[in-house]
Amino acid sequence: MKKYFYIALILSLIPLNQFLAQSAGLNLTLAIPQGEFKEKVDNVGFGLSGHINFLAPKPKSPFGIGLNMGYIIYGSESRTEPLSSNIPDVFVNVDRTNSLLNFHLLFTIGLPTGRIRPYAEGLFGGSYIYTTTSVKSQGTGEEFASSTNFDDWAWSYGAGGGLLVLLSGDPNTDQNTIYLDLKGRYLFGSEAEYLKQGSVRIQNGQVYYDVSRSKTDLLTVHAGVLIYFSWSQQE
Repeated sequence: MKKYFYIALILSLIPLNQFLAQSAGLNLTLAIPQGEFKEKVDNVGFGLSGHINFLAPKPKSPFGIGLNMGYIIYGSESRTEPLSSNIPDVFVNVDRTNSLLNFHLLFTIGLPTGRIRPYAEGLFGGSYIYTTTSVKSQGTGEEFASSTNFDDWAWSYGAGGGLLVLLSGDPNTDQNTIYLDLKGRYLFGSEAEYLKQGSVRIQNGQVYYDVSRSKTDLLTVHAGVLIYFSWSQQE
């Protein structure tokens, strides 16, 4: 329940009178653990991130505010097991995934006109860090059972910068214009407990968790597109 409270708290900070998004973006993401987190997790994560701007930078105001969400897989492992001790001749795939789901308020300042637009960002929010195990049919790949093994919450804040490059549309009006969006961010994460690859051990039918604890700093690199919507009035 704690994670739902934190998510609701972040969402409640969005100004309701700006419910129509003026722009939105979707990005492929690479996540590189930093500091203490890197000492525990030494592999690069990957995933997707997206954001909506309820207020986008315009000619008369270079400031924007919105909401950013991201999903990152920072570890995974798979194995094949018999369905049960009573059915040893039917095998299933057992997949374990270490994931991070983050939610941030997004503050932007950037060049509001032109075909190429540099910008800077500030973020405040948090990350839901969790590990799940799922069982799938070998024949169809369909999942028929899953459990969350461990989860925790970490507050995070950070900053970043990027570059928008016009792909289509009129940059003078920004009505349904599409931009290539390239950026990087550094997120400072509070301490959290989490599992990583190899943290779950099964011995004599019992499950044991080797829980790690550290700060959860991340360096993220993003590549994607940003779209301005036709109802956003540029001033």
